[in-house]
Amino acid sequence: MIIALIGLLIGIILGLYLPITYPAAYSLYISVAILAALDSVFGAIRSNMENKFNTEIFVSGFFGNAILAGLLAYIGDRIGVPLYYAAIFAFGNRLFQNFAIIRRYLLQHNRG
Repeated sequence: MIIALIGLLIGIILGLYLPITYPAAYSLYISVAILAALDSVFGAIRSNMENKFNTEIFVSGFFGNAILAGLLAYIGDRIGVPLYYAAIFAFGNRLFQNFAIIRRYLLQHNRG
């Protein structure tokens, strides 16, 4: 747990102080990829609480989902069809489902 917190702290510090920018045209792709990555993070938290966490599944899902969502948005943009809505719906739905399960788990385990 301490390693994860140190990694999170290092990531936040690097994100705040490194001058990394990207063109505004990529904002749609990046936002969909971030949504997919957040879905993987919430899924990892949930699986950790259920004692089913697997690092290989998390890492492959984290990068795979982010890349797939970004590619889906890109392909849809190229053919003129907003395919990114499918990624937003799928990953957004799972993100809220995982959050609800995490919330219920925390509420039940803090009661008794």
